[in-house]
Amino acid sequence: MYFDKQAPVSAIGPDAVPKITPITMDLVRELRNNSRRDNENVEELFAAPQPYRVGPGDIISVVVWDHPELVFPTQTYSIGQAYELPSTGGSPNVPGYVVSPHGDIQFPYAGVMKVAGKTANEVRDQIAKALSRVVRDPQMTVRVLAFRSQRVYVDGEVKTPGMLPIDDAPMTLVEALNRAGGVLTQTGDSSRIRVTRGERSWYINMPALLAKGVDPSRILLRNGDIVRVEQREDSKVFVTGEVLRPTALLMRNGRMTLNEALGDAGGVNPSSASADQIYVIRKTTAGEEPKVFHLDGSSPVALAIAEGFELEPKDVVYVDARELVRWSRVINLLIPSTQPVIGTAGVVR
Repeated sequence: MYFDKQAPVSAIGPDAVPKITPITMDLVRELRNNSRRDNENVEELFAAPQPYRVGPGDIISVVVWDHPELVFPTQTYSIGQAYELPSTGGSPNVPGYVVSPHGDIQFPYAGVMKVAGKTANEVRDQIAKALSRVVRDPQMTVRVLAFRSQRVYVDGEVKTPGMLPIDDAPMTLVEALNRAGGVLTQTGDSSRIRVTRGERSWYINMPALLAKGVDPSRILLRNGDIVRVEQREDSKVFVTGEVLRPTALLMRNGRMTLNEALGDAGGVNPSSASADQIYVIRKTTAGEEPKVFHLDGSSPVALAIAEGFELEPKDVVYVDARELVRWSRVINLLIPSTQPVIGTAGVVR
């Protein structure tokens, strides 16, 4: 695997020779800084909890105390009905008003009022002000009976994937995962949780955040966010070539260094490996050439450098063979083909 650095580079050609980047302490520091910036990008999802604001499709309950004539029986909902669940005999009926697609409701003596975008307390004050013309000092209670205007979606390796309505409890990332039954311990990767908002995506490494003392519940989800927990199988790295145990390895809490990968594979084969030819092949986005990193393992500081080099999911670690070993293998391929000729010559004699 001795790449010819003078060969032309093509991202799509089958014989493309990618650029080789030496693994040095400077490169390790650069990649570490890039990783730190990625973690800082996650802070864009941090937000303080806000009061729930009414939206189209929500059902709100309005009760005016000591004025039962303002409650219409035809506009009552059971708790199960409000959430589109099967009704039960013990479900209480409460007066409810569905917020129209335009964001308004119609209330007796108050008329049509715009309530979308307001908190329950703001809606209460608005209705009370309108009723004060016909009711002296109206005392009332307004609450959201059914939260149907905002939702997030949880997918992937969780117990119960699906849609989750956002209610008056802050919908943090931790809350969403808990409502979905939690991350599956056998197949889910809590170090690779993708949050998609519009056209942007963030990868959340929960164990890494906790290790740094960052509370993941500071990540506040918004209406329309998609949360996907990736599979652990997608976080493998592959070690091949002249190692004692070529294998595929699962990353631990989203991280694995080059040194750890080589160690888990039994180390380089002392009888056949070329210690100065250790490569890491990293896949990039479609249409781009793969990245190839080279480590001279014969260097005295190689172990320290390898311990600082963080691998990424799907990385391939390859240890090349010595020149003599490769030449010997070619000879071994040729020698069996000459045995029948030698045997035939002996019979003729």
